[in-house]
Amino acid sequence: MKEQARQARAESRIIGLVPTMGALHAGHLSLFRQARADNDVVVASVFVNPLQFGPTDDFARYPRDLEADAALAAEAGVDHLFAPDVAEMYPRGSIATRVDVGPIGDIGEGAWRPGFFAGVATVCSKLFHIVGPDRAYFGQKDAQQLAVIRQLVADLDLPLEIVGCPTVREHDGLALSSRNAYLDPEARRAAPALAAALTAARDAAAAGEASAAELRWIVETCLEAEPGIHLQYVDLFDPATFSARERLDGRGVLAAAAYVGGTRLIDNVELVSAAPQPELAAEFATEVGAGMKQAAGMKRGAA
Repeated sequence: MKEQARQARAESRIIGLVPTMGALHAGHLSLFRQARADNDVVVASVFVNPLQFGPTDDFARYPRDLEADAALAAEAGVDHLFAPDVAEMYPRGSIATRVDVGPIGDIGEGAWRPGFFAGVATVCSKLFHIVGPDRAYFGQKDAQQLAVIRQLVADLDLPLEIVGCPTVREHDGLALSSRNAYLDPEARRAAPALAAALTAARDAAAAGEASAAELRWIVETCLEAEPGIHLQYVDLFDPATFSARERLDGRGVLAAAAYVGGTRLIDNVELVSAAPQPELAAEFATEVGAGMKQAAGMKRGAA
């Protein structure tokens, strides 16, 4: 891969990199297509990075199908598929040097997955060094990861542009994820409720609600009607630093993680503060509460 990238740079060709862990889906393909539109050469990496998994995480069973991934990547216009194994990326079995991303790695997802963002930053640093891209592409679905990578590039003066691309969703709102493959039929039925709850909070913010506590309450209340989902956290974050915010002022990211059956899913929505409209926000909150009570009553009646 290094030689192919060196040759492209020698020919003054612009390189776009899309790092992935494989199990490719339409969300990845949208990144490939954007990279194809922007660059002369498109490289996609497929590497299930053990540094991103804790001892109780799903590294061993994470979905892998390199043959299918290669076909999808080629169809989407990828020129080079870089699929190293663990021995190639970490020849000594592990790696002593890791990238500490500071406080941004210890909040949000980082609070629940210690060391995760150090693993992300470390493997991306290696990929950037190996490929030498002019641009790298990441999905907004992993909003905190995107913020971490942008901080990494800025702090270390890495000579590339980070491009964030919109979340791709199923027709019912479920954000595409390789882990969706774990969902059984009942979990798949329940899963879109997480996106719906976040969308309800986004609508409230557009109506003037700025309190993080109220936005969290809306998500929690919406999910009470769906017993198949167990919310782990939902919080409002600054989109650049991912520091927690108590009020929405300008732009923010409302991010959540939840267990659906035995599968942990994450999702987020971007919020934009509106001119305060307390009457609309209060009315919206009342409607949410009434709707949840009605749904709960229907479930009891059905039981």
